[in-house]
Amino acid sequence: MAAQFGRLRKGAVNTTVAAVVVAALAASQAPGVTTDDAGRKVTTGTQPSPDTPAENSATGNSPYYTDLPPLNSPNPSPTTGTPVTQGTSEAGIPATVLDAYKKAANSLQESKPGCNLPWELLAAIGKVESGQARGGRVDANGNTLSKILGPQLNGNGFASISDTDGGAYDGDSSYDRAVGPMQFIPSTWEWAGRDGNGDGKKDPNNVYDAALAAGHYLCRFGWDLSTKGDLDSAILSYNNSQDYLNLVLRWLEYYRKGTHEIPDGTGTLPSDRSDDTAGASPTPTTPGSPTTPTTPASPSTPKPGDGGSTSPKPTPPPSTTPPATPAPTPTDTVHHLEDAGTAKLSAMAGDAFTEKITARAETKAGKAVPKVRIRFAIIGATDAAFSTGEKYATVLTNSVGEAVAPALKAGENTGEFVVRTTVVGRTVSGLDYTATVTERAADTLARTGEDALTCTPGGEFADQVEVKATYKGAVADKVAATATLIKSADDATENDKGPYFKDADGKPVRTLTGLTTDANGLLKLPKLYADDTTGTFLLRINTAGGATLTVELKVAAADTSPSPAPSEPASGTDSASPSPSA
Repeated sequence: MAAQFGRLRKGAVNTTVAAVVVAALAASQAPGVTTDDAGRKVTTGTQPSPDTPAENSATGNSPYYTDLPPLNSPNPSPTTGTPVTQGTSEAGIPATVLDAYKKAANSLQESKPGCNLPWELLAAIGKVESGQARGGRVDANGNTLSKILGPQLNGNGFASISDTDGGAYDGDSSYDRAVGPMQFIPSTWEWAGRDGNGDGKKDPNNVYDAALAAGHYLCRFGWDLSTKGDLDSAILSYNNSQDYLNLVLRWLEYYRKGTHEIPDGTGTLPSDRSDDTAGASPTPTTPGSPTTPTTPASPSTPKPGDGGSTSPKPTPPPSTTPPATPAPTPTDTVHHLEDAGTAKLSAMAGDAFTEKITARAETKAGKAVPKVRIRFAIIGATDAAFSTGEKYATVLTNSVGEAVAPALKAGENTGEFVVRTTVVGRTVSGLDYTATVTERAADTLARTGEDALTCTPGGEFADQVEVKATYKGAVADKVAATATLIKSADDATENDKGPYFKDADGKPVRTLTGLTTDANGLLKLPKLYADDTTGTFLLRINTAGGATLTVELKVAAADTSPSPAPSEPASGTDSASPSPSA
C-alpha cells in the first residue's frame, strides 16, 4: 500500500498547493462560481477551481487522510504498486459515529428531501477527514475524547488563513485550523454549524453536530446528490481537490456495498495524509505548544585508570513502560440491558401506543449505568414508527440508568413487529420487545337520525341509513363494517325478500362488505329499495371490534281510505257566520 499512498500523496499536495497559490493571486470571480449561505464565492463546477479561495471551503483545503478502501481486485495493475489489503475491518464504522451519520441524513431527508443525501457520503467524508473520529474515540454524547485539529493554515504548504475565531474553536489565535471529526475551519463553522444532538450547542467537536452541519453544507445550493454532476460539485466544495474528490467517491462506493457497526474506539486508524505526514495520533498536540528538541547524548570522557577508552558508553534503551490504560467510559461498564417495567405493547392501527418502552443499562453486578446511549430500532415488515416519524431512536440513560423510547405510533399494517434495544458502542446482548397492531375497531354504533324508515312495495326508501361509530367515546374512523338485511332478530342469515340494495349492475343485493367509516366515524349506506313483499324487516350493521346496530325497516301499502267527512253542526244552529243585526 505504501507505493500507492506515495503516488496519491504527491498528487494531492501538488493540487492543493496549486490551488492555494492561484487563490492568493486571483480575485475568485471566475465563471462557475456562486455564493454560499454566508455570501462567499464557491465553485459550482465539477472540476477544482483555482479561483476559489481555500477559506470558502468547509476545510480550508486542509490535508486529509489518503488511506484507500480495500481493493476489489486481487490482481491490481503493476503501475499502482503492491497494496496491502486492509481487510473487512475497514467496513466497520464505530456505533456512535454511524448513528450520527444516519441521524443527519434522516434529518436532511425531511428538511431538504430534494438533496437526496446518502448517509454513506457523510461516512466517506468522515473517513477521509478524521478516520471516523479517530476510530470512534467519542463519548456517549458524541463528543470526541480529544480535539481533532488540522495543521496551522499558515501558508507553509497550505492555504494562509489568519485566525478568525480568537482560538475559540481551534485553540490557535494566530492561524485557523480545521476542527473536529468533519474538519470544519472556524470561519465556515460560524455559519454552517448545527446542533445535531439537541443539547442547545453547536460544537464542531461533537460528531452529531458536525455530521448534521456537513449534511447541510453539502445540500446548501439545492444540489441533487443523486446526480453525478451535483455530487461532484458538493464534494469539491468541501475540499477543492480532484484527488480528494476521487478518494471520497471510492469510499462512498465502498460503504454503499455494505458496512456494519463496531464498538466505539475500535475503528481502524488512518495511516497516511495528503501532506506526506504519517498517521493519526490519538492525542493531538495542543496548539501553540512548542516541541522541545531532544539533545543528543554526549560521549563519555575517559577517567584516569579506566583503560584510556574514548568510546562513548552505550545509551540505555528508552523506557518501555506502557502508557496508562484510559479509564473506562460508562459505556465500557455496561454488561447487559434489563426491561424497566414495560407493559404490553398493543395499539389499534393508526393510534399511538399508550405504553412506552423503558430499558435499563446495568453493570455485571446489576448497578445502573447513567449517560449511556441506547438505540431503539423497529424491526420487521411494519409501517409503525416512533413519534419522531423514524424507525429508530437513540436515547441517553438517566441518573438511574433508564432510557425511555419515544412513543410508538401504529401504522395501517396489522400484526406483530419487534423493537430491538441495544447499547451504542457496546456489543452486549440487546432486548427485543414485541408490539402488536390490531385492526381499527368500534364498540358503539348509533343512527344519526330518528325518522322511521318506511317504503311502499316496489318503491325506494326516502332516507338513507347513516350511523356513527365510536370507541371508548372517541370517534372510530376507518373502521371496517358490513351491512346485512337479515331474516329475524334470532336469525342473522341474509334475507331473500323485502328491502335490498343495488349492485353496480342494478341487481338486488342484501349484504354489503368492504364498508369503512370516514374520518368522523360516519358511515352512510347506499339507497334501499323494496320489492313487492310487505312487512317489517331488519337491517344489521356490524363493525370490527364487535359494535352492532339493528335498524327496523317497514314496507307497507299506501293508505287509500277516504278522509272522514266533516261533522254536522248541532240542530238549531247555522253553520254560516251570523249576519250583523239590522
